[in-house]
Amino acid sequence: MSRPVSLASVATAVPPHRISQREVAEAAHRGFSRRYDDYGRLAKVFETSGIRTRHLARPVEWYLQPLGWQQRNSAYLEAATALFSEAATGALERAGVSAGEVDAVVTVSSTGVATPSLDARVADAMGFRCDVERVPVFGLGCAGGVTGLAIGGRLAAARPGSRVLVVAVELCSLSFRLDKLTKENIVATALFADGASACLLRGCEGELSVEMSGQHTWRDTLDIMGWSVDDEGLGVIFDRAIPPFAEAHVAGAVEAILGRAGLGREDVGRFACHPGGAKVITALERALSIEQGTLDHERDVLAEHGNMSAPTALFVLERVLRDKPPSRVLLTAMGPGFTASCLSLRAAA
Repeated sequence: MSRPVSLASVATAVPPHRISQREVAEAAHRGFSRRYDDYGRLAKVFETSGIRTRHLARPVEWYLQPLGWQQRNSAYLEAATALFSEAATGALERAGVSAGEVDAVVTVSSTGVATPSLDARVADAMGFRCDVERVPVFGLGCAGGVTGLAIGGRLAAARPGSRVLVVAVELCSLSFRLDKLTKENIVATALFADGASACLLRGCEGELSVEMSGQHTWRDTLDIMGWSVDDEGLGVIFDRAIPPFAEAHVAGAVEAILGRAGLGREDVGRFACHPGGAKVITALERALSIEQGTLDHERDVLAEHGNMSAPTALFVLERVLRDKPPSRVLLTAMGPGFTASCLSLRAAA
């Protein structure tokens, strides 16, 4: 960043319906086993996912009934606005800032459609000013939390002294589809969950500064991850295995992003990665040449919350910052595009 930007707070929120992985597996068995001959083999992913519990926007039985786009998006609007408010309020309180002092709001979400956007829907109740700058960001998927934080950092840097609120809200469970008898849909059902995270950035010096950020998008990779859209709602696209791709290509992308800032992997004290799944975490440790088991917070977040897409990396960051972090933390995530997004945080000496 050309001008100083500091991270003042991180907060997270989850919906009220907490469910064990065993309960999800049992529900999926009821929904798929009699209609999908290959289900027995694919169901092993519920045991190997690294997930113990998750939080969902609706009770599990809700997902077992016929649902169309309207029902799913109505659930998104209701649950996403509640999660936005809870996460944003937590970040503001931790930073000692009122909603009326916020100059810009970056809202990241790719699991529903909200026009007016989520920030506008909560503005009056939250107490945002009428001149607050609203920046909704859609389509970044799992990379959205890191990229949203980078966008917020640039906004804060452009206006010294400003306060920028970044909120990532995803309701991935709304993509659970009983009509999709595919491997990709079963994997998504075993991994995805709901949650929100929020960060407050200041355009000034602080104990933890936003040092740099960057992205790398690989060519001819649109088929790796994304959403399909039809009358029933969003459907997951996993046309290529992500763990082997990450192991083969992430290191080069990270090195290129760091290199543009005059840094190398040896300058990073702690990688804080989006935990897309147990195999993805292992692949990232191999790719980044770090000891297996080092990404402990990533495994814990995955185990307790599942893959919440964009907010998940910020759940990891919250835990990393609870410990005494090293001088430099590199936050990383991968998402549709196929894109790697990185952001470096530097602790004050």
